[in-house]
Amino acid sequence: MGRHFEVRAAAMAATAKAKSAIYMRASKEIYAAAKSGEPDPNSNLALRAAIEKYRKQCPKDVIERAIEKAKGGDAVAYIEGRYEFMGPGGSNLIVDTLSDNVNRALVTVRTIVTRKGGKMASVVYNFEHVGILNFKGDASAVEESLILGDVDVKSVEDVDGEIEVKVAPNDLEKAKEVLKADLSIDDYDRAELTMYPNEWIEVDDEAKAKLQAMLAELDEAEDVQAVYHNVDNI
Repeated sequence: MGRHFEVRAAAMAATAKAKSAIYMRASKEIYAAAKSGEPDPNSNLALRAAIEKYRKQCPKDVIERAIEKAKGGDAVAYIEGRYEFMGPGGSNLIVDTLSDNVNRALVTVRTIVTRKGGKMASVVYNFEHVGILNFKGDASAVEESLILGDVDVKSVEDVDGEIEVKVAPNDLEKAKEVLKADLSIDDYDRAELTMYPNEWIEVDDEAKAKLQAMLAELDEAEDVQAVYHNVDNI
């Protein structure tokens, strides 16, 4: 079948792995959020936020199955973990895990990162915990609406034709409510809490290749829930 088929098959396999990883993360996060309170997004803000985060990334049935599982009698105890690393080229990485086995999670993450030249180090001070919203709209109208709505706004930027809003973590849901009431905005490409770097850096080609390989492995790791880094050219 030739080289063309091999490349196409590899690309399809990578896409399938990426989808599987997203679905797994969505299922665990939504399940854990549903277990933390009522399994109803109308009364459980954590569950509502988790559903919104993954709504455009996975099928509706993945979300519904996770909520139904949370309603059952069996309970899986997922524990959150956070690990910080200095990566290739002086990059900073934060890896969040959600696992029923914290020792396995730590060993897996540390092995992936150290194999690519990274090492554990305190880097969280180089990031800010924020709520982030990405959507189409008018930046000036959005900023005015949020300020008048008493939302703690960090920034409002037009990034390649899309609005990016950063707010204080506790004001993410409030920001969404204000934007819906004032500007009828309720469709987001991204709406989640994240760790945002205080400063972006660029790395050379060698470090970039190592970091890309590392991120690909972390993306497929069973216990990894999110990875944050400060590299702009990747």
